[in-house]
Amino acid sequence: MKSFALSYISTAIVMLGLDSVWLSLTGTPLYRARLGELMLPQFVVAPALCFYALYVFGLVVLIVLPALALGRWQDATWRGGLLGCVAYATYDLTNEATLRGWSPVITLADIAWGTTLSAIAATAAYAIVRTVQPRPQQ
Repeated sequence: MKSFALSYISTAIVMLGLDSVWLSLTGTPLYRARLGELMLPQFVVAPALCFYALYVFGLVVLIVLPALALGRWQDATWRGGLLGCVAYATYDLTNEATLRGWSPVITLADIAWGTTLSAIAATAAYAIVRTVQPRPQQ
């Protein structure tokens, strides 16, 4: 349970920190310029918090904890990247297939970012947990 809590908190901090930088740097030049009227004038916090809570849970349960059990940070990296690619591609490709005015540039940028963000967050969480709770010597 202690590993889960530390993994969750670590993953959340890294992901929220990096994603807030990404969104603040790309919000207007990338998203607003290409999506314009599709975007709300104000950010809605509740759905965003639900997304982060659920996504971080998925990263921890599916990626970080198994990598910790195997003792391989590389597993956290590539599996985190894979989950990010699949999750962000699901969102963006569905939008591209169903929404008028959705930009393929947004799709490509989001998939690349989701892959990178998830890989970094999972790897960082792995490293933090291993630093705080080293594996016992066998």
